[in-house]
Amino acid sequence: MITFERATREHFALLGRWLAEPHVARWWHHDPSPAAVEADFGDTVDGLDPSEDYVVLLDGVPVGFMQFSRFHDFPEYVDEMAPVYPVADDVASIDYLIGDPQRIGQGLGRAIITSFVQHVWHHHPDVAAIVVPVNSANVASWRALLSAGFRLVAQGELTPDNPIDDRAHEILRIDRRTT
Repeated sequence: MITFERATREHFALLGRWLAEPHVARWWHHDPSPAAVEADFGDTVDGLDPSEDYVVLLDGVPVGFMQFSRFHDFPEYVDEMAPVYPVADDVASIDYLIGDPQRIGQGLGRAIITSFVQHVWHHHPDVAAIVVPVNSANVASWRALLSAGFRLVAQGELTPDNPIDDRAHEILRIDRRTT
């Protein structure tokens, strides 16, 4: 059973370990030191950043991390997205990682994404769609989104999370069902 627990500072040491894992560091490109984790995630925990961070639990065991944010809370990102895929005020985005390297490649990403989409629909009734830009080279990530019901809606150039990557991105979207 997959559940989501709001991230707290008590999770920061675990998050730092996950961010240091090679399979996570490659795409997230975050400094895993305690000071950097505090700087990157502390405002969200304190409610000063409008995003929401969650630890993903599989049968009660932490296995990953999810982020939820609304594009309109980050105007600079709306502006960057506009030439590639304009997003409306009722569109959100997610980001995710599986921290435990023993859990990757088993379909868990799809299951987590599918569960989290339902979480978003339940807790954020004003969100009409979730749009996720993924670096084109991160094939496992955008394939997990496709297998979770997202569809490819655009391709274009955006600033990569990791400066070693080029700017090519796949833009994937899932819409709330209205019936």
